[in-house]
Amino acid sequence: MNYQETTNWLFSQLPMYHLQGASAYKKDLTNIQILVNHLNNPQKNLNCIHVAGTNGKGSTSHMIASILEEAGYKVGLYTSPHLKDFRERIKINGIEIPEDFVCDFINKNKVFFEANDMSFFEMTVGLAFDYFAKEKVDIAIIEVGMGGRLDATNIITPLISVITNIALDHTQFLGNTVEAIAFEKAGIIKPKIPIVIGEYTTETKPVFLAKAAANNSEIYFAANLVIAEYQSDLIGDYQVHNKKTAIETITVLKSQNQFKVSEANIENGLLYVIKNTGLQGRWQQLGENPKIICDTAHNKNGLEIVMKQIQKEKFDTLHIVLGVVNDKDLDEVLPLFPKNAIYYFCKPNIPRGLDTQILKEKAIDFGLKGEVFNSVSESYKKALQSASKSDFIYIGGSTFVVAEIL
Repeated sequence: MNYQETTNWLFSQLPMYHLQGASAYKKDLTNIQILVNHLNNPQKNLNCIHVAGTNGKGSTSHMIASILEEAGYKVGLYTSPHLKDFRERIKINGIEIPEDFVCDFINKNKVFFEANDMSFFEMTVGLAFDYFAKEKVDIAIIEVGMGGRLDATNIITPLISVITNIALDHTQFLGNTVEAIAFEKAGIIKPKIPIVIGEYTTETKPVFLAKAAANNSEIYFAANLVIAEYQSDLIGDYQVHNKKTAIETITVLKSQNQFKVSEANIENGLLYVIKNTGLQGRWQQLGENPKIICDTAHNKNGLEIVMKQIQKEKFDTLHIVLGVVNDKDLDEVLPLFPKNAIYYFCKPNIPRGLDTQILKEKAIDFGLKGEVFNSVSESYKKALQSASKSDFIYIGGSTFVVAEIL
């Protein structure tokens, strides 16, 4: 199979959470353990940093990777989901995994995958471990897909574990209280492996402290850091928390005496995250006059911050291109959106995309008014046609809406 055929097979033949939802979620690590054994346990040859969290884990992972790249290391970076190309998930020093490697890996192991009912995510994790080990990266930054305790990435023994923050998201899998979700995320804490906590609340801090104590793991709270004003090409207001988490993680890593990172490496790493890693979709500006911003924030915690940042902008009229997935709690997220905006309702082009008419009717309940469009691109084109140079266009609600625009 060529690359297109290979990725078509990956996407269409096997369960994948971000397309299908609950049916793709597996409740133990048996399959991934079978897979890595089949691959001769490549993860055991990797130095890893493991990053979990409700929001910010992608940005934080990319910041850490960028800093280590600036320090001269060969850095593997595994993240999800991708926006445009599957290969965005697996990079070394910002360069995506070659198409040939993806094809060879799938073609070589396809019979095994089918025989053992491997999920899309399990195969992708196995691919990343195999690629990073064969390329002999100095360190790999591994982002959790969802949760932590039962995530397929949770078979690694990292140098450091990181949890960025906790908020209510994926409640059908992880629990419907922040304490329950914190317990799932804290499942990445390993015996005697230091843990960095980005943000915490009075509800989540005891969960982290108890898990760290049970594992005899040093725990560090990055939110307590007082840091210099580091500039970054990631300009969303929420990035201040992620900067602290990344810096604390690098500080702990340096204390282990395996990696040398200078202050200049930290400064340049934060300044050139997009350049070094290719990260997209975080308060990303797509145009000027009118100013156009897209952002992948999709749950209450992330959207609250983004909506506050929009209100800091100067504009005459606000245009919002909005689409969501069908398991989104609209009663929780729609009240966050401003009523004084023109809405362009759309459906992301995936099976989980929420029907636009349902979204519009629910939005009306919260005073959000606008029109329904047949596609994300059509709604975006209409917003561009309608907006004057002094207006502001925001595109979001779902990672998949942003992906279609990019």
